[in-house]
Formats: sequence, structure tokens, C-alpha cells
Amino acid sequence: MSTFTAEHHNTPAEGPLVAFMSALFAGKWIWDRPFEALSRAGRPVLRTNEAICAVDAKVAGSVERLGDAFLESCDEAGADEVVVCANSLGGLVAIDLAGRYPDRVRGIVVSGAPGLSTEPDVGLSMDRRGSVKLATDQFRERMLSALFHGEPLFTEEQIRDTGELLSTGPAMVAMARSLRATRTYEVPSGLDKVRCPSLYVWGEHDRMTPVEPWRELVPRYPDTEFVTVDDCGHIPMVERGDDYTRRLLSFLDRTVG
Repeated sequence: MSTFTAEHHNTPAEGPLVAFMSALFAGKWIWDRPFEALSRAGRPVLRTNEAICAVDAKVAGSVERLGDAFLESCDEAGADEVVVCANSLGGLVAIDLAGRYPDRVRGIVVSGAPGLSTEPDVGLSMDRRGSVKLATDQFRERMLSALFHGEPLFTEEQIRDTGELLSTGPAMVAMARSLRATRTYEVPSGLDKVRCPSLYVWGEHDRMTPVEPWRELVPRYPDTEFVTVDDCGHIPMVERGDDYTRRLLSFLDRTVG
């Protein structure tokens, strides 16, 4: 049994599985538009259900263990080759998987990955013991401001569920370890190992993980494409879902057929 549960459609035998990884504290719903569009187009697709901070803290606190857990979900769907699509912390997981499993990972699509800039104030604070505290009176405003450039597009239910998840002890421990993992992961070393085609889709106004360091670094590597999405913040697959999906489909057509 894998760490993540997953939803998948169509058969991986028809081509590489396009696998969408959930984010740090957002589950499968951030992928609604691209997942549904690719599924309708007949491409084999998978998305993990749980937010990263909802899984075991030992897994959540390691980029490598998260990647292995994610691949276990792909294994259970019968997939050998995969294209990994991920946002935020998941972006580091995608980069790391591509470097460690070049024979399996046919491509990666990364958005809003951390590791090259300082973290914004989103109503979360770390205490001396390395635990994360949730400032509930500030969380909603600061988090939504950091995630979106325009009008926040999370539903009230999604915001409530996220706040409730982050208020639990296990999720807070997982969050603390995940944040520590983003600070210690060496992004350039990870990129050095990537050999597959790579698409980076960044919101031009991403305040959570600003675009400039990535826009400067990524084009130095072969077989990479870096694009920005206008009027968009940290989650282009939500805030500009149609634009993200169009770019993803074009990338897949060019790289895996």
C-alpha cells in the first residue's frame, strides 16, 4: 500500500502516465482542470488525493521519500513511464525524481517550486523546537495573498478544510519537516541530474516563490522551456487553468506524442 491514495483514468499502456502530485497543503483539487482535460483527451492520468502535510511526517520531511511514495502510486496504477506535473514543494520532488529515475521519468512540468528565495509571511511561524504554529487570525488573509495575484479562487470549503488540516498536530509536524526539506534541498545540484524534457510554468506575480531566480537559472540547462503566465500568482493550474492546460498539452504533444 502506497503512502498516497490516487485517482487515475485511462490505461498507462496507451502512453506515459501524466501524474499530478498534490501540493503541500492542497489536495487533488488544484489539478481539476488539467486532469479533466487530459482525461477527456484519452491520455492516461493520475493525481494523488492527499496534501503532502496530510501524510506521515517522515515521508513529508524528505524530498526523496516523497518522490518514492509518489512513484508507488504510479506503480499501483500499472505505469512504468511517467510525466510528473507538480507545484510548490512537489516541484522539487519532480526535479529530484527526474534525476534519480531517468529511465522512468519522461518529462517534468514544474510550477512555483521553492528553494531559491526566502519564504513569505503567510501566517505560519516556526518555534524553537522546529514546530509550526498556525496564526489563525492571520492565516486566511496572508495565505491567500501569497497564493493568488487576483481574486482568490479557493472555495470557502477548501479554505476551511485547509485550515482544519493545518490545525492538527500530525499535519503541523509534517509541515515543519516539509519546510525544512525545502530549505536544505540543493536546487542546482538537482537540476544538474535532469536529462528529460522539462517545462517550467510560473506565475509572473508569484509572491510565494518569486519567478526571477528560476527564470535566470533554468534556461542554463538543456532541453528546458521556461514560460510565465500573466496576471497569475503561485498556482497557475488554478488561477489560469486554461492557459496552464494549453501549455501542458503542447508540451506533451512535442515530447511524448
